Amino acid sequence: MASINFKCFQAYTLRAQAWRQLLTGRRTLNHFGQQTGQLKLCYCRTSALQTVHSGSGFWHTLCRNYHVELGNPPNFTTGTVHLHGEDGNNCKSDSKWTDEQLFLKELNHLHSYKDIFKCMNSLKSLSDTIVAAALQRVCDVEVEDGKLKNPEDIVEDETFRSLCFQLEQESQNLSDSGLVSSLNALIKLRVDPWSTLIVRLVSESQERLDKSQMTIRNLCILGDSLFDLEGSGCVMLEQIMDQVQSVKFEDWKVDDIAMVYRMLQRGVGERGKYQNLLNKMNSFTITQVSHFSPKLLSAVLNALVVLDQTQAVPLVIKLCKHSVRHIPHFTDDELVNVLESFLHFGHNDQFFIEALERHVAKCAFTMHPNTVSKVMQYCSRKHILSKTIFNVVAESFIYNADKFTTAQIAELVVPFGKLNYLPPCAPSLFRKLERILSARFAQFQPHVLLNLLHSCTLVERYPLNFLAKVFSPYFLQQLQAEGLDLEKLVLSQLTQLFLTVTLECPSYEGLRLLPKYRVKSLLTPGHLLESSLDLHFYSRVKAGLIDLLGGRMYFASRVLTPFCYILDIEIKLDEEGFVLPANRYEEVYQRIALCIDDQKRFCTNSHNLLGKEAIKQRHLQLVGYEVVQIPFFEFDPLRNRSDVVEYLHKKIFPNSYRLSW
Repeated sequence: MASINFKCFQAYTLRAQAWRQLLTGRRTLNHFGQQTGQLKLCYCRTSALQTVHSGSGFWHTLCRNYHVELGNPPNFTTGTVHLHGEDGNNCKSDSKWTDEQLFLKELNHLHSYKDIFKCMNSLKSLSDTIVAAALQRVCDVEVEDGKLKNPEDIVEDETFRSLCFQLEQESQNLSDSGLVSSLNALIKLRVDPWSTLIVRLVSESQERLDKSQMTIRNLCILGDSLFDLEGSGCVMLEQIMDQVQSVKFEDWKVDDIAMVYRMLQRGVGERGKYQNLLNKMNSFTITQVSHFSPKLLSAVLNALVVLDQTQAVPLVIKLCKHSVRHIPHFTDDELVNVLESFLHFGHNDQFFIEALERHVAKCAFTMHPNTVSKVMQYCSRKHILSKTIFNVVAESFIYNADKFTTAQIAELVVPFGKLNYLPPCAPSLFRKLERILSARFAQFQPHVLLNLLHSCTLVERYPLNFLAKVFSPYFLQQLQAEGLDLEKLVLSQLTQLFLTVTLECPSYEGLRLLPKYRVKSLLTPGHLLESSLDLHFYSRVKAGLIDLLGGRMYFASRVLTPFCYILDIEIKLDEEGFVLPANRYEEVYQRIALCIDDQKRFCTNSHNLLGKEAIKQRHLQLVGYEVVQIPFFEFDPLRNRSDVVEYLHKKIFPNSYRLSW
C-alpha cells in the first residue's frame, strides 16, 4: 500500500520527484508505443498524432500537463491518499472502511463538482476506490451531451489537480478497479490525452492487461476508455475482447453481461464483428433475465436494438415480458430504451400496456417530455388506443407544453389524429396547440409541421390560420430543401389538406394548393394515407355480392375516384333504385361505396376506426357517395353463404325487398 501525506511535501521535493517522473514518463511512453503498435506517443505533438485523435472525436481541453508545470506544483489540500493494490484490501481499518462506505453512499446526493471535492476534503484519507468513484460522479454531474459544463473551473480546482498528480505518481499501486475507473473518468472530463497522467495510466493498464488477470467489469471499463481515445480501431480493444471471450459464461455476473453488450454496442461489434460471441451471449442471457434489475434490463434491450439482433427473438420476448414488473421502477431514460426496443422488434404485450397505463396515469405530470412523447409514439405505431394514457397525456401537455420541443409536440399530438380520438379536454388541448403554433411556428421543421397539421384534420380540427403558410411556395421550397424532394407521401398529405379545406371548410379564402402539387391517388407506398384491401376479406364479400346482385358485372372494385380516393367496391343505382352494370356511366343517380374494413383499419383490439379511414369516409359522403361500412367484427361471425347474402342485403339495401332488382 502506498500512503502519502500531501502536507508533508516540500517544494524542492516535488520538483525533484517531478523531474524523475518526467524521465520515467518518457521511457514509459516509448515502451507503450512499441507494445501496442497503435499510438506513437511522445511529448512533441506531430500532425500525424493530431490526425489520429481528431478522428476519434476526442476533445482537448485546457487541463494542464503536469509534467510541464514543474515550477508551480499543485497546492495540495486533501488529507492522506491511500493507493492500495487490490480492491477490498484487508489492511483497511474498520473506521476507514466505514468512512468509505458512508462517502460512497453520500456521493449520489451531491450534484456539483464543488460539493464532491468539499466532501472529499473532509475525509482523513482517500482510497483509490473513493478517488475513482468521486471522479466518476463528477462526470455524471458535469458532463451533459458529451460536453463539460464548467471545463476551466474543474481543471483549475486545487483538489482536482492534486488528485491527478497523485494518480500519476502512484499509478502502479492502484487497484485494477481504481486504475481503469479513474482513467475512464479523466477521459470523460477531457483531460489532455497526451498528458503524462493519461499516458501513464494507459501504459499501466496495458501492463495489467498483459497479465490477463482483469475481471470482465474492469476490461469493459478499460475498453470504454480506449474507445473514446482511439475509436474501434484500437489494438488493445482486440486484446480486451480476446480476454472477455476466454472467460466461461458460467463465471459471468449479470452486470458483466450488460457491460459487454454496451461495449459491443458502442462500435466494437460494428459490421457484424464478434457476432459469434453475440449469439452465445444471447442464448446465455435468456437464463439470466430473471436476475436483471430495471437498469440492466433497459441497457441490454438498448444494446440489442443498436446491434440489430433481430435473430434473438426468444431473448427479446423474455426481456419484454420481464420488463412488465419493472415499469414503475424504470427511470425516464430507461423506459424510453424499453419502448424503443418494443418498436424496433415489433413486440406488443397487453400486460405491458396495462402496466404502462397505471404508470403514466400516476406520473405523466412529472415525466420528462421525451418520455411522454415516446409513450405516445409507441401507442401510435402499434395502433394502441389507450384512453387512459391519451387522456392524462393531453391534460399534462396543457400544463407543461412549454417544456416540450417542437418535435416532441408533434410526436405527442399526431397520435390523436392517427388513432382518431379526442380526449375530454380536447378544446383546451387544441387551444394550447394553436397558441404554440402561433408563437413558435418558425421553429417547427417543415415536415414535422406538415405531419402535425395533417393529423389535426383527421379529427376535424382545422388549422385554418396556418394553411396559407403551408400552401405558400416558400414553405414548399423549405420542404424541398430538407431533401424530401416533395415525395409522394408529402404531396399526398398536401393534397388531403387541400381536399379537407375544400370539402369541410368552404369559408376558407386563403391560398390554395397549386395543381402541380396535387396527386391523383392517395394510395402511397406503405399505404400511409389509405389502407390496402385485404384480399381474403374481399373475396368473401365479392362472393356474397355475386349471389346478391346476380353477377359480377353489377359492381366494380378498386375504383379510383376524381377525389383521389380508391373505393374498395362501387355499386351504381338509377333513379328508381335499380342496380346498374358497373360499366354504365349514364343514368347513374346514386353511387354506393362499400368500405371493406379489416382489422388493420381499426385501432388494436378496438372497433375505433383509424383517422385516415374516418376522414376518407367523411369525404366520400361529402362528395355524394352513400358509404356502407362492412367491418370485420360484423362479417367474420357469418358462417355460410346465405348468412352473408342476408347480411349484405340488410347493409346495402336496408329498405328494399330482395326482388327489387
